[in-house]
Amino acid sequence: MTAHPDAGTIFDDAVAELRDIAFRADITIREIPTPQGLAPHALALAADVRPDDEGESAYGTGRFVLLHDPDTPSAWDGAWRIVIFAQAPLETEIGTDPLLADVTWSWLVDALDSRGAVYHSASGTSTKTLSKGFGTLSVEGDGAQIELRASWTPDGPFAPHVEAWVELVGMLAGLPPGSEGIAVIGARKAARD
Repeated sequence: MTAHPDAGTIFDDAVAELRDIAFRADITIREIPTPQGLAPHALALAADVRPDDEGESAYGTGRFVLLHDPDTPSAWDGAWRIVIFAQAPLETEIGTDPLLADVTWSWLVDALDSRGAVYHSASGTSTKTLSKGFGTLSVEGDGAQIELRASWTPDGPFAPHVEAWVELVGMLAGLPPGSEGIAVIGARKAARD
């Protein structure tokens, strides 16, 4: 590993940029411990849609990790990488839609594009899960969940990337852009772990 004396300062500037963002009030954003061993510098954020008093969300959740490695890993094709996760319970009928995975990925791309986020080397998976309870869990009925895991190499400012991620988390939870302050009638059925 090559020494890069300014890497810490560059990363600190990026973190300061992200900490200055004002997020919508119905999605709680907080810093969480960063995954170890992914890069010399990392920042991790968690998002919870309309959490209850215990901090749990019946609507959706997400994670955002900003990684910086001045040695520019070849898989990243740059010194920065963003890794995201977003998950939300769904109505079972929506979970069976054959286009759901494609739509979920398109929401991420649309959110990035609408914010003017510049990026390359994107990759990811969209997973839908259907579940059915049996025995003592049969009272819980059927459930569905959508999950998106993605990563990309950002170019330019980082704020549009985290704003796009927050928009995606809200969209998966059923909160379209501009829906702050609008009541949600009941939580979607949470999928079982």
